[in-house]
Amino acid sequence: MSNSRVITANDDDDGVTEKVSFSKDFLALIKIGIVNSNLVTAFTGLWLAFQFTDRHFLDELDLMMYTLFGAALIIAGSAAMNNYIDRDIDPFMTRTKSRPTVTGRFKPKAVLALALTFIVVGEILLFSASVSAGVWGLAGIISYVVLYTMWSKRKHVSNTIVGSISGAIPPVIGWAAVEPTLGWGALSLFLIMFAWQPPHFYALAMKRTEEYRAAGIPMLPVIKGFAHTKRSMLLWILVLFPLPFMLMQLGTGFIILATVLNLGWLGIALKGFSAKDDLKWAKGMFIYSLNYMTIMFVSMIIFSIFI
Repeated sequence: MSNSRVITANDDDDGVTEKVSFSKDFLALIKIGIVNSNLVTAFTGLWLAFQFTDRHFLDELDLMMYTLFGAALIIAGSAAMNNYIDRDIDPFMTRTKSRPTVTGRFKPKAVLALALTFIVVGEILLFSASVSAGVWGLAGIISYVVLYTMWSKRKHVSNTIVGSISGAIPPVIGWAAVEPTLGWGALSLFLIMFAWQPPHFYALAMKRTEEYRAAGIPMLPVIKGFAHTKRSMLLWILVLFPLPFMLMQLGTGFIILATVLNLGWLGIALKGFSAKDDLKWAKGMFIYSLNYMTIMFVSMIIFSIFI
């Protein structure tokens, strides 16, 4: 008995805490929220391509697995690379100062190795799905890591527009895995995602303006002010209106739903010009944008089943 070790409640709690902390840090490193939301759009592209080409996903489950796991890995790897590159400016922002690359819980070399491993394995899986999917995956990685993170983010007020390129590529990857030649459907998904992102991220930037200013990041609200940002958000929402009509194959019900969603967002955007509390309004815009994207892409999948 004297040689045995008694495991106390404190011992157990420490172990659990350590595991929870590691899991939380790992998920923060790969930006799991971004991975999940982009997987929704990638799956939508994959699914619509199956539906529009009269192919059944149950006959090509291997293709689906290659595509979704591959997309998840390159998105996670690119996110980790973003954290690796931004570890010098992340301490200035409340939203990012607890990232493991800032706290030191994950060492830079380990983060870099993990990011590169995820990207390489992810690309192998995407090329296994189709050459086109692999090429579009590379385009997404380059546009996010190089064009956005390493170039435009710290230098140009148009950084959000540049970053929107990479955010619009996941549904194209999904489509390209099934139909490498792409088409109007893939283009429409790209354009919807591209136009959705500026008002979504501008709303977030308004809420975090002072943090971005402290970090030296030239976001639109920092450089041009709130009034200019509101006008830009309105413009991008108007751009969204005709885009669902490129997916007429999904039927009248989808077009009506998409138009209602656009009208709702337009209404909130217009209220911004008379808002007494800009930050409260920006929070409402941000929440609506998240619901907008989720409803829009899930509805595409649902309506496609009945075409």
